[in-house]
Amino acid sequence: MTTTVAQFKQIALVNTLRACQLFGGLPPRDLENIASITSVKSLNKGEYLFREHNPSLGFYIVQRGVVNVHRVNAAGKEQVIHIFRTGESFAEGTLATETGYPADARAIENTQVLLVQKTGFLALLRKQPELALRMLGSMSMHLRVLVGQLEDLTLKDVETRLANWLVKRCPDPVSDSPHQIQLNITKRVLAAELGTVSETFSRTLAKFREQDLLSVKGKSLTIHSPSRLTALLRRNLGE
Repeated sequence: MTTTVAQFKQIALVNTLRACQLFGGLPPRDLENIASITSVKSLNKGEYLFREHNPSLGFYIVQRGVVNVHRVNAAGKEQVIHIFRTGESFAEGTLATETGYPADARAIENTQVLLVQKTGFLALLRKQPELALRMLGSMSMHLRVLVGQLEDLTLKDVETRLANWLVKRCPDPVSDSPHQIQLNITKRVLAAELGTVSETFSRTLAKFREQDLLSVKGKSLTIHSPSRLTALLRRNLGE
């Protein structure tokens, strides 16, 4: 039997939903019901998905690309709340409020997201309370990320925050074998995510290079010895 374009699109939607932690483990029928209230939106690099206080249309899942969720203070400085990548969901909290989106969301590169529509999903929640429990779990996970970020911004200097960010991305933080990290965001965005400016971030990277902790080539960072970087992090934390 020939599969139509519409069926291919439906299959792609269901596969993206299944890969999202929020919906992992749901039976096919539930995924199909969610897919039926889900639409696809493509964004060019730099294009805004929504602005702070815009009415909530629902929550989003990154199908491909990267989304920067941030707020801008009175002085015009952008503070990154979180960078969302493929398979991650965001803005679930707006399902329970009428105040709209609490921040801005912008595509860092050409990006495609799924919009799970608010009205339709709330109707599903009323029929299937277990989905509400999943939403609570997802929002709890986002809260833990924000609490960790707040701790990083208030208790640690830029050197420690960068070391912590790098160590978290090492499969074995006590290994002496080099580990390579591919950046899928610009250094400017990473600097903002770490709560600093590009100049300070670049100086900190240069300091790590001088200490032979890492090397940088384009968007590739090579940690020469994760164990040495971990030792630096522990010293900075007073452990």
